[in-house]
Amino acid sequence: MHPYLSVEGIARRYGSRTVFRDLWFGVERGEFVVLIGHSGCGKTTILNILAGLEAPDDGALVMDGHEISGPSLDRAVIFQSHALYPWLTARDNVGFALRSKHPKWSKAEINDRAQTALELVGLKDAASQKPSELSGGMKQRVGIARALSLEPAMLLMDEPFSALDALTRGTLQDEVVGLVGGGKQTAFMITHDVDEAILLADKIILMTNGPDARIAEIVVNSMPRPRDRASLHREPGYYELRNHIVDFLVTRSRLLAGTRPDGWNGRNVPLVMPTATIKTLESLTP
Repeated sequence: MHPYLSVEGIARRYGSRTVFRDLWFGVERGEFVVLIGHSGCGKTTILNILAGLEAPDDGALVMDGHEISGPSLDRAVIFQSHALYPWLTARDNVGFALRSKHPKWSKAEINDRAQTALELVGLKDAASQKPSELSGGMKQRVGIARALSLEPAMLLMDEPFSALDALTRGTLQDEVVGLVGGGKQTAFMITHDVDEAILLADKIILMTNGPDARIAEIVVNSMPRPRDRASLHREPGYYELRNHIVDFLVTRSRLLAGTRPDGWNGRNVPLVMPTATIKTLESLTP
């Protein structure tokens, strides 16, 4: 049985430089997948390919039985920068996206749905404000509201909190946990933040360093849900999981760059289970 989203052997090259190749992984419906890797391994390019904004040089992507060949309102993107129209209010920024999906809706219907989306992210009283009147965290909330208002089949996030201060970032992480975590929304996210990945993800994809990057491991996050950022570190296996990912980023991502594990065939990668003893299993990628 194929996963909801199947990434099948994709590669991306710029001239003679191969950024990544032979990427195989799946995302199940309702699953939250996070990708981690150093700059230069092609993380944002991968997200752009999932969004249909770029095309892979090799391979294919299949979502819900249909090949991804371009952008679609079924896949909403939250960018690293808020990407808001500065001349529109928060409500109208959300409404602009809604009109793209529901061109026959009345202005009142658009405004009502936009207002509801803003209330979900705590911006009920900021709907009439323009981006210049909002803080950085509030702008990102508008971007999240805009994406969620479309009720996308899949939510794609490119380091959406990296430019925010620690307090605001933590608050928005908690909101994302409540809004899309725990099987409520299929999501794919890029981050450099290990703790953020452990808080949000069901699976964590670890990329080797670029160029010629590959998937080295797919880590299954067994931390129980619901997850609380303040107490997650007390869960059994937390530090084992965190240390494993940090060790990969510090050491193994560099040592594995440009190599292939024994028996590599472009499909199978180690699958790491963060249990009392970390075990290496064969990936279930078809």
